[in-house]
Amino acid sequence: MSHILRIDASARHAGSTTRQLADKLVARLVERGYGASVTVRDLAQTPPALLTENWVGANFTDDDARSADQKAALAASDELIGELEAADTIVIGVPLYNFAVPASLKAWIDLIARARRTFRYTEAGPEGLLKGKKAYLVVATGGVPVGSDYDFATGYLRHVLGFVGITDVTVIEAGQQMRDGDAVNRATAAIDELKQAA
Repeated sequence: MSHILRIDASARHAGSTTRQLADKLVARLVERGYGASVTVRDLAQTPPALLTENWVGANFTDDDARSADQKAALAASDELIGELEAADTIVIGVPLYNFAVPASLKAWIDLIARARRTFRYTEAGPEGLLKGKKAYLVVATGGVPVGSDYDFATGYLRHVLGFVGITDVTVIEAGQQMRDGDAVNRATAAIDELKQAA
């Protein structure tokens, strides 16, 4: 059974372009056979904790040597990584805030990018461990062109996802909405064009 993980990062619920488009995308993916079940992680409703010295110490301690307190420090990270590991398809709603990802999404990244869990270092360099997954970035901006030199979110997320092994990434964009009244319509059309799963 295939599974979709949806991650919402917009601080807004009402009026959020990324939430609106993610609703449509997830419904389309289910309809097209890409997911029979969906897990929703709302980073605005339950913001991830920021990294602390205790967390870093626990992360650098071998599994079998961790104390109960260290295991507790990593529990939220373990839960988020478990959601990623269980997913075949990941949908991330990405509003651009001040040219970059929302703080809650950066905190999520810090908790899921863990050596020995989602990536490892080898003689040939780092290797991502979350292979064989498909990701969609639903990116919305007010004035910044998606993929431009001052969009510090889209390329960053592609890199982070690739670093943990998720290299099949599609961007669905509704960029420059303050200037382009058709941006959301074009994003919706791109969603509608998704083909049936093989």
